[in-house]
This record gives sequence, C-alpha cells and structure tokens, in this order.
Amino acid sequence: MAKLYFYYSAMNAGKSSTLIQSSYNYRERGMNTLILTPEIDILTGGHSVSSRIGLTAEAQSFSHVENLFELIRGSHEDTPLHCILVDEAQFLTRKQVQQLGDVADLLDLPVMAYGLRTDFQGTLFEGSQYLLAWSDALVEIKTICHCGRKATMVLRMDGEGNIVRDGNQIKIGGNDLYMSVCRRHFKEGLPTRRQGELPFGD
Repeated sequence: MAKLYFYYSAMNAGKSSTLIQSSYNYRERGMNTLILTPEIDILTGGHSVSSRIGLTAEAQSFSHVENLFELIRGSHEDTPLHCILVDEAQFLTRKQVQQLGDVADLLDLPVMAYGLRTDFQGTLFEGSQYLLAWSDALVEIKTICHCGRKATMVLRMDGEGNIVRDGNQIKIGGNDLYMSVCRRHFKEGLPTRRQGELPFGD
C-alpha cells in the first residue's frame, strides 16, 4: 500500500534538492512523477522547483483552495503516475493534507511532501501540523546551526539584520530574510556566530 511521507527540516537543509533527486530516480527508471508547488512560492514563479545548488525541475502550481486529490487523479488518468512530490508543503491546508492522504489510500500512489516544520516564531505551519499528525512516515532532513549543533528553528531578519519576532507567518524569502539555528540560538536571537567564537564553544 502506498504511503504519505513528510520530509521536514529547517531552512537550507536541502529539501528541494532531495525532492528533485527523488523525482529523477523515478524518471530514470521509466516512471512518471508529478511535482506540485504552491502558488504562494513566488521565488520560483510557481512552475518549477529550484534548489540552492542549482538543480531545477518542472512543477505544476496549485492554489490554497485547489482539490489536490482531483488534480492528481486527473493527471493520473491522462498519464499514469508513479509518485507525487510536493514542495513547500508547509503551505498546504488541512484539507489538502487530507486529500494527499486520499491519494495514497485510494489511488495507491506514494506522496512525498517536503516542507518546513515551524515558522520564525517557533509555531507549526498548518500544513506541517497535519502532515506530522497524519503521515505514514516522518523523515527529518538535517542541517546545522552556525555553532555546529543541529538546526531545528528559523530566525527572521529585517533588511538591517535585526531579528524579527512579530508579523505575518508567511513572508517569502531566502537567506536575506531567514537563518536556520539551533533552539538555544533561536531563543537568544543569534543568527551568526559571535566574533572569536568557535563552533561548539558556547
């Protein structure tokens, strides 16, 4: 039976690279994949998934009101699919996570969703909350804080590099706005190493 997988991490852990590699592995073996990405991800224009190391793959965008089960079923009827991959899965709604579960259960297609676990305030995104609750398998993709410990949290910064603790949950940006850190440096609001500080030395 097919499963719903949630691959989660802090930012810059290689989620998109892993997604693209997974799709490539299927296609290399003559299998078809469908990559989905939310319209809200304006960094890619909604028609591709791109990684920080330069990998890119074609994707189909969807809105927050789209029925993903019907979208995938229609694509599957046109061209038989073997795997569904979802980028930026934290932006899914509760209903869409349920629909992805239906894809695995009723269409017998594996669904691999990749996304952030928490936002810049340490709060679960809606999509991540229900993926953590309803997925058959949870896989952590790890990255590190500037101190060398595992990064599990995300800090948001303004244009001057100051830490931002309040504001809308969703603000699309990259390394200019966000930095992945460990829990301690999230609480301290420290996005970079102090001058003269050695890794693991704090």
